[in-house]
Amino acid sequence: MLGPDGVPLDHGRTVRLFPAHVRRAAEVRDGGCVFAGCAAPTWWCDVHHVLAWVDGGATDLANAALLCERHHTKVHHGFRVERRPDGRWRTWRPDGTEIRTGPQRTGPPLATAA
Repeated sequence: MLGPDGVPLDHGRTVRLFPAHVRRAAEVRDGGCVFAGCAAPTWWCDVHHVLAWVDGGATDLANAALLCERHHTKVHHGFRVERRPDGRWRTWRPDGTEIRTGPQRTGPPLATAA
C-alpha cells in the first residue's frame, strides 16, 4: 500500500521499527492513543505492533496502533487492542473482558480484499 506521496506504508517484515511516514499515517488515522477512554494526543504516543514483531507481525499501517506510554506498557502486560473492520478500536483486559468506557477513536474502515 502506498501513501499519498507514493511512499510504501507496508514494509512487511523487512524492518522492525515503524518509519516516520508510517507513524504520520497512523497519527492521521488514529488521532491519539487508541486504548479505551484515553485522550492522549499523538505526540505522547508510540507506534505499537498490534501483532508483535516477534510473533510474525508486519511493520505496516494495518498492524500499527498509537498508544501512549502508559497503555503501551499495559498491552505488553496482557491487555490487548484490536481494530474492527469498521475502523473502531476495542480494548481487552488480560482476563478477556472488554473495556467499554470512554470515547472510542475511529479511523476509516479496513480495506477488504475484492
